[in-house]
Amino acid sequence: MKSIKLLLLMVLTGILFHSCTLSDGEQFENDFQNNQYLREIVSQYDVWYLDYHRTIGSGDIAYVSRAFTMSFVNGVLYANNNIVDIGRTGNGFGIEIGTYDVFNGLLEINHHLDGVYNFEVTQLSPNEISIYNPVENINYYLIGYQISQFDYDKLFYENIEYFLQEYVDWEKIEKVGGIPTAFDNENYMAFTPEDMTSFYSSQDTFNTQINDIHWDFVGGYEVYDVHGYEDLKILTLYYDHGEVEEFELSVRNDREIQLYHLNSKTNYWFSGRGFIYYSKGKNSKKNGKDLEKNKGRKRTKVSRRKKHRKTF
Repeated sequence: MKSIKLLLLMVLTGILFHSCTLSDGEQFENDFQNNQYLREIVSQYDVWYLDYHRTIGSGDIAYVSRAFTMSFVNGVLYANNNIVDIGRTGNGFGIEIGTYDVFNGLLEINHHLDGVYNFEVTQLSPNEISIYNPVENINYYLIGYQISQFDYDKLFYENIEYFLQEYVDWEKIEKVGGIPTAFDNENYMAFTPEDMTSFYSSQDTFNTQINDIHWDFVGGYEVYDVHGYEDLKILTLYYDHGEVEEFELSVRNDREIQLYHLNSKTNYWFSGRGFIYYSKGKNSKKNGKDLEKNKGRKRTKVSRRKKHRKTF
C-alpha cells in the first residue's frame, strides 16, 4: 500500500536521508513532486467507482455519498448521481459538481454548493485509492476504470435498490406464461427513495397517469444476492396484509426490469416512468418530463443476504 500523504513522505525522508531540517529548495521540490504525483493518481482513470459498501467512518460528505462515480478532469470534478443513463450523461463522466486541486499533499475539492473539503489520498493498488476526510472522519474507497472498460452491469446489480428508486413508478408492459395469480392484476409498482424497505402496488388500469395512481397495497421488500450469479437477484415482497411474493429480478436495460414469479413461473416486464434526476451540480440539465431532486437521497451501506436459485 503506497501512501501519498505529504506528511508521511516528509517524515520518512527526514529519517532516512537527513539529520537536519530540509532546506527551502529541497522542501519546495518535495512538495511539487508529491503534489504532481497526486494529480496524476486521481486523473489517470476516466471514472472512479465509489464502492460505498466499504465506506468506513462516523461522518458523511453528502455529495460523495450521493455519487456512484467521480471523475477528475483538468481541475473539474464530475459525478454520476444516477444509475439511469450512466455511461451517457456527460459522455460517461456525469455532471460537473465542483473543482479540485492539490495543496500540501492533500486533495482539495471545492464543491459548487457545499464548499471546500480536504482529503488525504492513499493508493491501495494500481487502480484503487481511498480518500479520507479527517474533519468528518470518513474514508471512501474508489476503484478506477477507463470508460471503455467500465462494467456497467456490475454497477446496476450492486446498487439495484437505487435503480428501482430512480423512477416514480414501474408499469407492467408484458406478461408471458405461467398460471394465474393475484399478482397478474397488479399493474404498477413503486419503490420509495426515502428508505430501502417500502414498496407500493396498484391495480389501476394501464395508461393511468402517474399522479392519478391509487396505491392498493403497501409493504416491505428485500433484495437478495444469488449464489453463483452476478447478474441476478431475488426480490421478495412482504405485503402488509400478510401475502409474500418472490421473484427473480433481472435488468433488461436502464428502463426495464424483468420479474420471474417463482411460484407461478410467470415472466413480467415492467418499464420505469417518471425518471427522478438527482443533481447537486452546476448548470445540470434534465428533460422536461423528468423530476429533479437535489436532496432526499444518499447511498447507504447495503449488506445483502444470499439465497440459492430455485429454478434453472
